[in-house]
Amino acid sequence: MEGFNTFEKQYKVLMGMSGGVDSSVAVRILQEQGFAVQGAVIRFSPAHDGAVSAAQESAKTLQIPLHIIDARDAFEQHVILPFCESYCAGMTPNPCILCNPLVKFRLLAEKANELGCQFIATGHYARVEVDHKGVSRIAVPQSTARDQSYMLYRLPQEILSKLILPLGEFEKDDIREMARDIHLACADAPDSMEICFIPDGDYAAYIRSRGFSPKTGRFIGPQGEDLGPHAGVDHYTVGQRKGLGIAAGRPLFVKAILENGDIQLAETGQEYSTHITLCDLTTPDGQPLPAGDYLVKIRSAAKPSPCLYDGAGAVRFPDPVRAPAPGQSAVFYRDGLVFGGGIIAETD
Repeated sequence: MEGFNTFEKQYKVLMGMSGGVDSSVAVRILQEQGFAVQGAVIRFSPAHDGAVSAAQESAKTLQIPLHIIDARDAFEQHVILPFCESYCAGMTPNPCILCNPLVKFRLLAEKANELGCQFIATGHYARVEVDHKGVSRIAVPQSTARDQSYMLYRLPQEILSKLILPLGEFEKDDIREMARDIHLACADAPDSMEICFIPDGDYAAYIRSRGFSPKTGRFIGPQGEDLGPHAGVDHYTVGQRKGLGIAAGRPLFVKAILENGDIQLAETGQEYSTHITLCDLTTPDGQPLPAGDYLVKIRSAAKPSPCLYDGAGAVRFPDPVRAPAPGQSAVFYRDGLVFGGGIIAETD
């Protein structure tokens, strides 16, 4: 297992488990590295009852104790309500980025302290490295196709300093093969692609079921023409092309969701931006992000793009980027390390 540190047997680690193949195999990797592993599964919402059952099955196969953490109140406050409010305001929030520092990793760390575990771990595809100044940083994994470093950029130093990410050195196919070898029931389970608390993927129905009333308005065409009413801002996101429900005679996409509830449409070729403005910036060491050249990802699955950061929230791209969406995060990298990031507030 090249690339891993070997710890003494007495070191204990609490693994955050979801019942999926990644976190389950991560347990076995840590066991083989000499850790005494315990598991914890977090019940975030009623939609997570299946994950709790699956984690219990994996823990039984792996012969480790499993602790169930009830996070429903914290998840409601820090993730679900802000998610619904942001969508109603015409933004595109990423709930995992809200959850990781405020709920998931915070509760794992608290439980680890309670159990006397020196470390916490998860099944994310990323790594943790300590830079020359002694700052622990998220680093990109070996698997560029599975890279989840973007999702972890808001984790503070007190979490990063005790975090182990065993899957950072592996490809997904390797993990599934290991799962089959140890006869895990989840070995061939499909990856979840939807928001965990909205398993059917119908965000608009979920938001409205919670009593929210998203803004309504009109579709505004590329030349300012009124193209009729839309179904509510919760049905759309910047960059969206399909499902607009209009017949304009040419391909159009969502350029911007305006404050009054109208949706500005544009033609192909107009979806690119050269500037974005960020708010709520954060860094692993809590210090301001220095101005300079970085690579930046404007969404989880995006390729990193060169940029110039001015040190005060403004980002300029020498090569325009496609459809940056307010509410999403921009995450800065250098040499494969996460240097910080912020929420996209405005685009040009």
